[in-house]
Amino acid sequence: MAELNVNQTKSNSISWVRYGCALGALHSAVAIPGVIPITHCGPGCADKQFMSLAFYNGYQGGGYGGGAVVPSTNFSEKEVVFGGTDRLHKLIESSFKILDSDLFVVLTGCIPDIVGDDVSAVVGEFQKKGAPIVVAETGGFRGNNYIGHEIVTKAIIDQFVGDYSGPKEKGSINVWSLLPFMTTFWRGDLSEIKRILEGIGYKVNILFGPDSKGVSEWKNIPKAQFNLVLSPWLGLQTAKHLEEKYGQPFLHVPVIPIGAKETSAFLRKVGEFGGISSKKVESFIKSEEAKYYHYLEYFTDFYAEYWWGLPASYSVVSDSAYNLALNRFLVNQLGLIPSTQIITENPPEEYRDLIREQYRNLASDVSTEVKFEEDSYLIHKSLKDSDFGHKPPIIFGTTWERDLAKELKGVIVEVGFPSSYEVVITRGYVGYRGAFSLLEKIYTTAISASA
Repeated sequence: MAELNVNQTKSNSISWVRYGCALGALHSAVAIPGVIPITHCGPGCADKQFMSLAFYNGYQGGGYGGGAVVPSTNFSEKEVVFGGTDRLHKLIESSFKILDSDLFVVLTGCIPDIVGDDVSAVVGEFQKKGAPIVVAETGGFRGNNYIGHEIVTKAIIDQFVGDYSGPKEKGSINVWSLLPFMTTFWRGDLSEIKRILEGIGYKVNILFGPDSKGVSEWKNIPKAQFNLVLSPWLGLQTAKHLEEKYGQPFLHVPVIPIGAKETSAFLRKVGEFGGISSKKVESFIKSEEAKYYHYLEYFTDFYAEYWWGLPASYSVVSDSAYNLALNRFLVNQLGLIPSTQIITENPPEEYRDLIREQYRNLASDVSTEVKFEEDSYLIHKSLKDSDFGHKPPIIFGTTWERDLAKELKGVIVEVGFPSSYEVVITRGYVGYRGAFSLLEKIYTTAISASA
């Protein structure tokens, strides 16, 4: 549950919310090619999750199985009184007749979870017949869409992937990282993560997005040599479950790499963990860094000429994955000065000390504190009270921070939910290539603001 703060003690509300409810994890199903979610929830619930998380967040669209495609029972007052299992049963039957899907994922909303619909029994009837379908209980009171994401991944693993006791494939890895659709640039980011891991010799199950092979890739999860959790905390619960279920070890790398320094260090760590030849790893790094620093050399002409008019200090307001990744890049690659850093997705308490520790060592001589806050009123108050020095700041935030950035006479780069002034197709900010997209975005925004 979210922690109460001084703004919430009377109203128990959050201004300008920065995540979805657990049902929003329907997008985790949509993000797997060939998979379609079925929602057992009140009317409008699924549509609201789509419009907020996928549409007004980079205008990512619904694709094959999302948006207007998603079947829903539209749970009404009648179902509240008499139960909605019959309605769900008919909807599933119709979905199998009308929709072509490799796997259906039934997700529940608050109302059926509260009234006690036995959704598992309904889905179980189809599972006994060999139908490709699973169920995940994702009523909003169970947590936000980050929590819902791991509920969905566990449901697919346990109910669809199933048991496995065969051999492991050396050099094959499963990647658990960014939250699909919620992370605005997840498609481009996951593509780059897969590219660089394959570049050092791994066979990569990226699991979500256009570079995933869909359910066949999920079926191969138990065969992987190990699991890679590339995020401050999301995916750890899944990796621990896989360790227990299939005896797979996992490597946890809290910082998603942006730029050559972080990306090269990341590849060396992952290569060493999986026993990849250091010669092969270094060969790929050398090739990538040669191109990276070639482009950066030309960029420095601009940076040297205009440094006096560019922002020197910054704040990041985002989920922990992007917040930490951006801080490492901005400090180590650009030499910017961190001010207030705010993490917005309400990470579980058990992971917060680990996250805080990462900010105490951004560089050898740079550290900063981080705040965990969900309420936009308090987030904006913190930013207004921040010391940005004598230059206007740059705010890495969301659409909610646009007016505040103007008030602070700074510039805004939208990097997280909601990003309704960004149209995102393949763009990503991670790795070697993503760093250049990020640099272009930062300094195009900065010099445009001064025009």
